[in-house]
Amino acid sequence: MEIVVALVFSAVVLFGADRLLLWLESRGHVNWRRKGRRHLSEEPTIDFDTMLSDHTRR
Repeated sequence: MEIVVALVFSAVVLFGADRLLLWLESRGHVNWRRKGRRHLSEEPTIDFDTMLSDHTRR
C-alpha cells in the first residue's frame, strides 16, 4: 500500500511541476514544451576570437 501512495504522490508532483512550467512558459519565462527549441543558426553569433582574446587596458 505504501508503494501505491508513493507512486500516486510522485505522479501528482510531476503533473504539478509540468503545469507550473507550462504556466511560466505562457508568461515568457522559460521554454518548456509548447514552443520547442530555438534554432541556433538564427541566433546572433559572436566571434570566439574576440570573446577569448586577452584584452588589457592601459
